[in-house]
Amino acid sequence: MNLPQLQESRIFQSARSAGWFSFALAALLLAAPTAFAQPPSVDPDARFLPPQVWDISTAPSNGDVNPYGVAFVEDSFPVGSGPLAHGDVLVSNFNNAQNLQGTGTTIVHISKAGIQSLFFQGTAPLGLTTALGTLRAGFVVVGNGPTSDGTSATAQPGSLLVINAQGKLIQSIANPAINYPWDMTLVDNGGTAIAFVSNALDGKVNRLDFAVNPWGLTLLSWQTIGSGYVHQGDPVALFDAPAGSAYDRARDILYVASTGDNAVYAIDQAATRKSSAGLGKPIYKDNAHLHGALAMAWAPNGHLLVTNNDAINPDPNQPSEIVEFTIFGEFVKEISVDPAQGGSFGLAVLTDQPGSIFAAVDDNTASLFRWSLSNDPF
Repeated sequence: MNLPQLQESRIFQSARSAGWFSFALAALLLAAPTAFAQPPSVDPDARFLPPQVWDISTAPSNGDVNPYGVAFVEDSFPVGSGPLAHGDVLVSNFNNAQNLQGTGTTIVHISKAGIQSLFFQGTAPLGLTTALGTLRAGFVVVGNGPTSDGTSATAQPGSLLVINAQGKLIQSIANPAINYPWDMTLVDNGGTAIAFVSNALDGKVNRLDFAVNPWGLTLLSWQTIGSGYVHQGDPVALFDAPAGSAYDRARDILYVASTGDNAVYAIDQAATRKSSAGLGKPIYKDNAHLHGALAMAWAPNGHLLVTNNDAINPDPNQPSEIVEFTIFGEFVKEISVDPAQGGSFGLAVLTDQPGSIFAAVDDNTASLFRWSLSNDPF
């Protein structure tokens, strides 16, 4: 989106070493009032979304702004041969220093200590989208949706970029199944991987099946599993289209957030189906709390989290919201990442370390919020 002048970011240092951080955060989680009444069937103590803790700039030295994708470096990712460490965060930038959408070329690395550095800088034309993830083979995969002038009229189909642990580009994968990759969910099976790609130019969700090798990814097959989602150019958001997704491996269900439909759908047999499910089953339609459903992630309590870009059904009283809801479509809680509209885009949750870590971007200020919900004893 068009951003206000980039603000200076700030880091709120915690005193975790003094022992009271976990206690204070837990107290806030239990005591903080909720602005909206909860459905009777939802236990308020089961909420995941915490109060805000601290934030850090995502703007690298070349001036890229509009942070979109967020991904954690998980414990399965091999470290030691590059700058990344377990628990670090990667953030992809969608705009260049002139604030043109679909022209950002960088991924920044934010350490657990809150130190930001440049991980990857590609060569234009690039536009690094919310589609960002990692594979245990040591690869970072990011969607590339370029434009020549920052408008949807010049958007090109793009590609998936495969980057190694040292931040070097090793592959650019282009295919008819990749048609402006607006967002993506990676399913890592070691020697194979699935990329569920949401495409902005045709309103389809495609499954791409890959073999994973030490030298990169080999596309084995692809299948359209979702179609018919609203997809249109938007002068503010660039596109209203299918975006974030979250995969339930145990039930083989892919949940898809569709901005233009302002809804979340479920596609069953996502990893195996041989035809499109259309939109899938509507799971969550809630005009009181959804304002352009965008990126998605799982919370460790089994709830789903969705950001809202305020391009659809905007409400000035609920700007830049992240909404927590159940897989049965029940609203749980929401928090705002910015007092102005249009700031909430990518998010990610890390659960493979003690406690959980939650990260989300505010593209109005080009910053990343990071919340730590530690269960460590005092």
